[in-house]
Amino acid sequence: MATSKDFILPDLGEGLTEAEIVNWLVAVGDTVVVDQPIIEVESAKSVVELPCPFAGVVEKLHAAVGDTIHSGQPVITVGVAGGSGDALADEGSDARADSVPGTALRGDPGAAAAGADAEVLAGYGAKAGDGRRPTRAGRFGRRGATVETAAAAPATSSSATPPAATGFAATAPSPSPMRRDDSTATGISLVVSPVVSPLVRKLAHEHGFAANTLRGTGTGGLVLRADVERVIAEGGPAGGSASADSPTPSVAPNPISSAEGDIRIPITGLRKIVADRMTASRRDVPEATIWLDVDATELLAAKEQLQKSTGDRWSLNALLARFVVAGLKQWPILNSSVDMAAGEIVQHSAINLGIAAQTARGLMVPIIHGAGEMTTEGLRDALTALVETAKTGNFPNDQLRGGTFTLNNYGGFGMDGSAPIINQPEVAMLGVGRILDRPWVVDGEIVVRKIMVLSMVFDHRVCDGDVPSEFMGFITKCIENPIALLGGL
Repeated sequence: MATSKDFILPDLGEGLTEAEIVNWLVAVGDTVVVDQPIIEVESAKSVVELPCPFAGVVEKLHAAVGDTIHSGQPVITVGVAGGSGDALADEGSDARADSVPGTALRGDPGAAAAGADAEVLAGYGAKAGDGRRPTRAGRFGRRGATVETAAAAPATSSSATPPAATGFAATAPSPSPMRRDDSTATGISLVVSPVVSPLVRKLAHEHGFAANTLRGTGTGGLVLRADVERVIAEGGPAGGSASADSPTPSVAPNPISSAEGDIRIPITGLRKIVADRMTASRRDVPEATIWLDVDATELLAAKEQLQKSTGDRWSLNALLARFVVAGLKQWPILNSSVDMAAGEIVQHSAINLGIAAQTARGLMVPIIHGAGEMTTEGLRDALTALVETAKTGNFPNDQLRGGTFTLNNYGGFGMDGSAPIINQPEVAMLGVGRILDRPWVVDGEIVVRKIMVLSMVFDHRVCDGDVPSEFMGFITKCIENPIALLGGL
C-alpha cells in the first residue's frame, strides 16, 4: 500500500532559510528514485539541485517556478510503496516526532518522517538502522524550554495563513507551534516563536529585541528576516527588551503608490542578499575612499611581452592581482576583518582574494582561496576559471565565502572611477577604472600615455589614511614600472 510522504526543504546552511525555485526537474506522475535531483533552487549563495530522499511517484509539487520557499515547508509529495526503498521510512515517524520538536507540530503529514533528516542537503542525516537519531533540540531557542505538543496546541496545516508579524507575541493561544517561557521572576508569560536563522537573531539583537518574541509568518510560526525587518520599519525598539504586555508603538511606513504603467519587481534571491549586505555595510562601516591617476603604459607593454614570450593569453587583472597580493603582504592590516563582538581586528594569515564579477545572476564576488601562495601564472589560471563560471553565475558555496580583500575592475563598464561599498566582513577594496589615452607629463614634456584611475575604499576602524595611501603608492609603482616588482619577489 502506497503512503504519501512530503519532502521538507532542508536547512541550506549558513543561516539561509529561504530559496527561490529556478526549475523543476520532475513533474506530477514521474517516478523518482532516492537521491535523484528533483528541483533547482536559488539561495542567497548559489543555485543548487536538491535530491529527493524518497523513491516513488510524484503526487504533488507544492510551489511553482519563481516562488520562494522556506526551510520547513514541503517541497514535493511522493507516493511511496510499502516496503520500497524509502531512505527514511525505517527510522519511524513516531521516533522522529519525539526527537525533532517543531517538525511534527507543523501539521505536515510527512514532517515527522522527514524532519530529522532535513537538517542538511547531503546525506539527510542518519541512515536507517545505524542507531543514531539526529535532533534539532535547542535550534528554536533556549535549552530547557518546554515544547508544546500537538495535543496541547492544535497543529497548523501547511496552507493555513500565519498571523501577521505586526508586533511582539502575546500570551493568547496561538495555532503556531510556539514555546512558552513562564518567568517566575517577572510574572510575564511569553510565547517564544521558533527562529532558525542566526542572521535573523543577530538583526533583531542589533535593534534591541529578541526575534523569538515576534509572531513569525513562516511555516509553523517560524520567524523570518522579513518579520524582523517589518518590526524595525514600523518603529520597533532600538534598545531595551520587549515584553508581551508592552509592545512598542509602531509607525507604519509610507506606502509607495503605483501609477498606470508602473512595474513592481520583487526583491528576491541574490538581489535581496546584495541589498541587505550593501545596506549593512553602509550602516556599520565608517568607510573612506582615496583615488589616484596612474600611468599604465608600461603595464600594457609588459602584458604584451608576456603574451609573446609565453604564447599564453594574459589579462590585466592577473597582473593587478599579483600586485595586490604583494601589497597585502607588506600591509597585512588591509587583509583583515572586524569582530565587533570581541572588540578585535582579525588580521588574516591567508590572502583570499575576491574578484567582483557581474554574472548572469547578478553581482557576485567569487574568491581565489590561497592567492597569497600562488604564482602569477596560478593567479592567471584561477582568474580564467572565474571568468568562465561567471557566464552562468553558478559558483559553489565555498567559492563565495572566506574572502579577505576584493579587487574590483569596473573599467569594463566604461567607468573611470568609483567609491565602491566594502564587501563585509572585509575591510578594504581596490577599484580599477578604464584606460584612456590622455596627455601626461614625462621628463618635462607633454606626451600621450595610457592613464587609468585607481580608487580604494577602506574601513576607518582598522587603519588611518596612511596605510591605504602607502598601499596605493606601491600598486601605482608596480603599474608604472612592472619590472620593479621583481626586486621584491
